[in-house]
Amino acid sequence: MAQALNWNSQNLTHGWQRGVTAFYYGLGFSDEDFNKAQIGIGVPLLDGNLCNVHAYELAKEIAEGCKSTEMIGLPFGVPAVSDNITQGQEGGNASLPSRNMIANAAECVVSAHSYDALIGLHNCDKNGPGFAMALARLNYPGLVVSGGSIMPGCHKGQSISILDVYDSQAAAAVGAMEETEAEEILKTACPGPGGCGIAASFNTWGIALEAIGLMLPYSSSTPAIDSAKKTECLNVASAVKNLLEQNIRPRDILTRKAFENAAATIAAAGGSTNGVLHLLALAREAGVDFQLQDIQEILRKTPVLCSFAPRGKKTMVDLHHLGGTPMLLKYLLKAGIIDGSCLTVTGKTMAENLAEAKDVPADQDLIAPLDQPYKEYADMQICFGNLAPGGIVFKVSSMQESHFTGTACCFDDAKAVADAVEAGKIKAGNIIVLRNLGPVASGMPEVLVATAALAVPELDGKVAFISDTRVSGVSHGAIGVHCSPEAVVGGPIGLVQDGDPISFDLLKGTIQLDISDQELEQRRANWTPNPVQHTRGYLADFSATVSQAHHGCVSKALLPSCD
Repeated sequence: MAQALNWNSQNLTHGWQRGVTAFYYGLGFSDEDFNKAQIGIGVPLLDGNLCNVHAYELAKEIAEGCKSTEMIGLPFGVPAVSDNITQGQEGGNASLPSRNMIANAAECVVSAHSYDALIGLHNCDKNGPGFAMALARLNYPGLVVSGGSIMPGCHKGQSISILDVYDSQAAAAVGAMEETEAEEILKTACPGPGGCGIAASFNTWGIALEAIGLMLPYSSSTPAIDSAKKTECLNVASAVKNLLEQNIRPRDILTRKAFENAAATIAAAGGSTNGVLHLLALAREAGVDFQLQDIQEILRKTPVLCSFAPRGKKTMVDLHHLGGTPMLLKYLLKAGIIDGSCLTVTGKTMAENLAEAKDVPADQDLIAPLDQPYKEYADMQICFGNLAPGGIVFKVSSMQESHFTGTACCFDDAKAVADAVEAGKIKAGNIIVLRNLGPVASGMPEVLVATAALAVPELDGKVAFISDTRVSGVSHGAIGVHCSPEAVVGGPIGLVQDGDPISFDLLKGTIQLDISDQELEQRRANWTPNPVQHTRGYLADFSATVSQAHHGCVSKALLPSCD
């Protein structure tokens, strides 16, 4: 016997407590509505952020689509934090915790109100990962919808993005660009609604969600203001109804092969390091054995095939005009980089979804020929060693060699790095070590203010950066992040001293603090942890339960094996 579409909500609408139906009548329900599936629509509400400003508008379109398919769509709000606006400030500490809060909020509302399915809107960096984690945790039918990318800005007849803003500000700070021009770029780079248009964290995760099967084809590449985005939102309900009819659950989709597809796609696209963190978290929530070492193997063998910024100049709007994310995935499928047998939220396999997708046209410079990749191995690589026993994730799009040796220059504050660059204190050959900003210590904020400062000509590609926190996907250079364990819990990164020699080799997957074992142990014996005393409640709760980066910073309270 087929499962009823209102398999869960009927526990309330036809449950033992008859009195609660008064609330439904108050909402305008007819008697027929009590037999319809109820769909929770998770909305990251934040009108103070371009990425999210249109989220509720899209949610209402999805709800209208539910109505036309004889279901009831019920939007609900979840926390939203802008990574860009808050980075470099106290609010940057809220970014990663907001991902876990979104997962908790969605799980809370959808399970408490016995909704039959969940649709989550991915408008900014942590929205999509949070909803994906909730879907895996609940294992209710559902999917994630992208809110779409922002359109490019324009400066002197050229397309620009948020990356140009940060690069121009860094250049103006050291006199490499006139401040007036940097100000012009600042005012024209972000022309309207949508997530950051480059291969930063938002689009990295959108592409990953299509590759893993939790997002409908084309959703990640359709721009926010394109009329097709409204049409997509109206049609999402049909896909969810199909999931209910076939009883397809997220854990049917989130298999080991699906995670491999997502990791390989992130690698080929030149995506953000945040994508690695979210894949690890989603795997833990889904109960899939997928470790940092597994991602390391994929990154070593997957070539970079896309010239999205920050590697190049292209945006998701360029991909949309060429044929969208399915075109890219079809290209990867033909190349044997991803597996086409995986089930997706269409109810079909990946290969079936991509059968009618366009082929990559010849006259374009976004996607490279398979025999002429932009790089033979991914811009991201994973290293392990005495400095990072749990691993460290490198993003090295502008680094020509696969190895680097330098001397440590240690900081505990991101702005101090930018100040040191402006003062000329950072030299070629330095390895900037920024610590005590990991998940337990500080919520693992993004430190773009530090890495953007290293993009000036005299340092770009000539210094390295190592940290126990995160960086934005708009960063470029030799950037090592998510160093695990973090300093505050006794990680070796907290024992590094100014002038220490450090070396890493990306393809060998090694990182070494080049001091004797005896010296390292002596430092450990003399080390005293910084006291962790958070004054913000959300951060105190996050710090008390969060696991380390190699577990994706999921909650140890829920997943004690990640301790």
